[in-house]
Amino acid sequence: MLDHVSLGVTDIDRGRRFYDAVLRPLGLVRIVDFGESRGSDYGAAPGSPGVEFTITHEAEVRTPIPGAHICFLAPDRAAVDAFHVAALASGGRDDGAPGLRPQYHADYYGAFVLDPDGHRIEAVCHAPTRPTIVATG
Repeated sequence: MLDHVSLGVTDIDRGRRFYDAVLRPLGLVRIVDFGESRGSDYGAAPGSPGVEFTITHEAEVRTPIPGAHICFLAPDRAAVDAFHVAALASGGRDDGAPGLRPQYHADYYGAFVLDPDGHRIEAVCHAPTRPTIVATG
């Protein structure tokens, strides 16, 4: 299982503003800054065990990486919607509006965006809107 994921960004201040905005609806906040221009950690709880995602300042970032994306788990569909709105308002680009993706499974509700450096990121909620009914007998 993964402990955390890290992405390089070319402008750390822009990256912080973007990820501060898009991760908050998903319950992740910036918990550590490594100096003024090195990077930042995001998570739901302070301290090293709470780190789930990191951005680092890099002089050059090569995107897109074919087939690569990072998906964040959302607590509900409203959080997916809020993630998408925040991304577009913070310099991201739409890469798949919020909605059901039944090709994955019936309750897969996700949204895709490109961050300011071109990384493809997603938020997804797998929760059904109603319970599945199983026939007994």
